Amino acid sequence: MSARTAASDPEPDTATPAAEDATTEADQPAQEPWAARRDLNAHAPKSMALNFRGINDGVTAQQVIGDIISGGKTEHHYNFSGFGGGQVSGEIPAQALERLADDFVSEGTAFAELLERLREERVIVLTGAPFTGRRTAALMLLHRLGATPVRALDRDVLPGELGQRLTPGDGAVGYVLCDLDISREQPLREAHLLALRGRMRELKAYLVITTGHSPYIEDTVDLATWRPPEPATVLATLLPKRTDEASAQQRLALPAVGEFLSHERQIREVVQYVAVLAQADEDRIQQYSLVTLEQQVQEWFEEAETPVQLREKAFLIALAAFDKGPYALTAELSDVLYAALRSTGDEKYQKPIPVFGTHIGKRLQNARAKRYPDREVTEWGPVIQVKAAFHDERVAPVVLREVWTGHPAARPAVIKWLDALSVDGRPFVRTRAAATVAVLAYTDLPSTMALIVERWAGARESRRQLTAVSALTLAHRIGAPNIPQIIDAWSTATQDPKRCWVAVRALGLIGPERPTETLAALRAQARHQHDKRLTQPRIGAGDQQVTAELPQSVALLLLSSAAEPALSALFSALDGHSSARALALDGFLTACERPATAASPPLLERASRSPLAADRIARLLGVALKDRTTNERAERALRNWVRAADSDPATERALSSLLPAAVTDARDAARLNHLLDTVPGLDGLPRPAVADRMRAALTRSHS
Repeated sequence: MSARTAASDPEPDTATPAAEDATTEADQPAQEPWAARRDLNAHAPKSMALNFRGINDGVTAQQVIGDIISGGKTEHHYNFSGFGGGQVSGEIPAQALERLADDFVSEGTAFAELLERLREERVIVLTGAPFTGRRTAALMLLHRLGATPVRALDRDVLPGELGQRLTPGDGAVGYVLCDLDISREQPLREAHLLALRGRMRELKAYLVITTGHSPYIEDTVDLATWRPPEPATVLATLLPKRTDEASAQQRLALPAVGEFLSHERQIREVVQYVAVLAQADEDRIQQYSLVTLEQQVQEWFEEAETPVQLREKAFLIALAAFDKGPYALTAELSDVLYAALRSTGDEKYQKPIPVFGTHIGKRLQNARAKRYPDREVTEWGPVIQVKAAFHDERVAPVVLREVWTGHPAARPAVIKWLDALSVDGRPFVRTRAAATVAVLAYTDLPSTMALIVERWAGARESRRQLTAVSALTLAHRIGAPNIPQIIDAWSTATQDPKRCWVAVRALGLIGPERPTETLAALRAQARHQHDKRLTQPRIGAGDQQVTAELPQSVALLLLSSAAEPALSALFSALDGHSSARALALDGFLTACERPATAASPPLLERASRSPLAADRIARLLGVALKDRTTNERAERALRNWVRAADSDPATERALSSLLPAAVTDARDAARLNHLLDTVPGLDGLPRPAVADRMRAALTRSHS
């Protein structure tokens, strides 16, 4: 099936409340552009929340997202399995133990205390997180104790039968059992260890058992916790062994090494980096951090699938979409994706999802993520929530790229999931769905447009259309190709009002970096709507929505960082076609009517900081006051500004300096004097006292 064919298929049915409400939501009005821009900046991933200045903490969006997705030009592959990657039983060669001992770093660990415990107790259970080197630590405990030769035991043995596997005829003095299989049916009990200690004394031997954190270990079992040395300590200890001291210090001081150490690291990655640094290949040293990240993501999704692992893969994808978001929300929506993934290839698959049983700490540990309390801004005000985030923020876009391009069989489930998120009632969820699609568009623009964005743009639901707007906007922020051209083309679409509306709204959001092109596209659509009204007796609802959205996008542009060039372009358009003049005045007055979020109305606040903006605002205001189609609206906006000036000295100064420039003749002055004489107070309050001061200032300036 082609991407284009898939795009035209009916939207898949979803079992989520958001999807069930989609039909009723279709009749709701679209979210205001100001609220849409607010949500976009508030809820987008931090690497995307750049407000189009192109800089965020010294890094551009292209570097944060684009370069991560693109990766390096040279591909390197590293083998992280290390010694004994396959868990087999048998005697471990003495030479292998010696090699491990040469590179083992115990500084900053509890190795000495663990050694004394093993000497005294003969059996210890060593627990630790995955990839912390707990197997190597177990072998080194036995080696340092002199308990050689060492024999590895089969991990599938039952805890109660372990003692029977130990026989005096095998010649071993040390035993290691890595990753003991502990389950609800076969828990590890204190009685098992007491029996094993008695058996070890009989054999005059020692045993180290390693295992991860498990709820099926009896509380009375005294576990020995292994925490690895600091990555910087490992590098500083091992690198001089591979090269001379001076070269080691020079390479450890490289910026790439500092960047590598700034992220959470597994010991296997650190040890491999020592070999890379020793080779002194600048390209490999620079790329190693990102290459290992990519290989970790590939490892997550290449493992054999079981229902449990599939659920955790769904969680990884959801965490990539909702990184630094509330954990509960991420877990909730990851199970929605899990249900879709389970039914891939079998739509009748309806087995229930386990409600309990997922350990939060273990889940985040396996995802190399953390949880933390943080302030979250919601529609109901700020609240404190427990959030989840990858230790390395670069993981999220790499996960999304890997799933979308490396595992195409997952696409139907991912699309179904994103469809549900796009109409969710929570702005945070919709924005993150858009951000996810933006990353997919950077990765594979043709498929993402055909399978997701084009469908959303033509949807009945206003929320889904708005999510398409956000997806295009965020895709442009991170450097996805051709987005402005797509938006410009859609903005002039004469036969598709829905797609045109999406483009007009998007123009207002990406417009600050290209104000001239944006206003040209908006004027072209305004001219098209003007001509259509002259030739057609009835205008459809879609065209009416487009017409209503045009001045909103102009106003967004006027209240952005590109206000000065936008105001100048609008002033120039006053002498153009009637549709361009009408759009300029309508957009200008829409910006004037925008309520103040602080003391001063936003357009007046801009005038107080920019002489050029003040001049253009005054002239546009003067024209709007003279124009018969806009004078009542302009007077209403001006009265609101006067009332705002009555309670804010800064607003009074800005408006007092602006009004004289709006006057070009005696008739203009008389009109303004009358307005100031008759401006009523708000809600029955007395006439603002500031009106008299402004009238006096206006009279002096034209006397």
